[in-house]
Amino acid sequence: MALLEIENLGVNYGAIQAVRGLSLEVQEGEVVTLIGANGAGKTTTLRAVSRMVRPVAGIIRFGGRDITRIPPDEAVKIGIAQSPEGRQVLARQSIQDNLELGAYVRSDRAGIQADLQRMYDRFPRLGERRTQLAGTLSGGEQQMLAIARALMSRPKLLLLDEPSLGLAPLIVREIFTIIRELNEQGMTILLVEQNAKLAMNASHRTYVLEAGQLTFSGVSSELVNDERVLHAYLGG
Repeated sequence: MALLEIENLGVNYGAIQAVRGLSLEVQEGEVVTLIGANGAGKTTTLRAVSRMVRPVAGIIRFGGRDITRIPPDEAVKIGIAQSPEGRQVLARQSIQDNLELGAYVRSDRAGIQADLQRMYDRFPRLGERRTQLAGTLSGGEQQMLAIARALMSRPKLLLLDEPSLGLAPLIVREIFTIIRELNEQGMTILLVEQNAKLAMNASHRTYVLEAGQLTFSGVSSELVNDERVLHAYLGG
């Protein structure tokens, strides 16, 4: 049984069909990536999984449970956490405040404090600046904070939306090293990423979306040089 199963997903924004007829699955321990041109429905798919948008059709199952209609806070409680596009950190709050927000569904204070220390150990720059306002961090540091904040809920599935967006190449490599390390330690990840080749090199399987629909999918290492990927990614 897959950790995440999506069957015939449909999501509309008013009269616009952002996603239609989408089916995919993510096995426990995998990194799966969604790629496609802007407007392909990638972010909408993540938002449907995290319950930030309501589908008009289809079923989303997590660990075999139908979660299609549950509220967003329940999704976090059962083990789904998202690091959103654009980081969306609380700019006027400290690093530590942002991290503690990530654990808002938890009540185990000792565990939360232990996880805070783990985040500071994993992301030393955050540990060095834990009282600094998040809005004063660099883009790369804010991305690390967004990922660490999501990890504070102790998710079973981590949703990453455009983690390299707007970052310098050196920082992008660092972020993807973190993604690989998280997966090696057992984290299941569903990844949306603008850099298709980078995403496929970091993932086990790839789904390619065009205009809200799945066009093809396969093992990432086999698709990384496939001309169909370039066609979909460029929206041609």
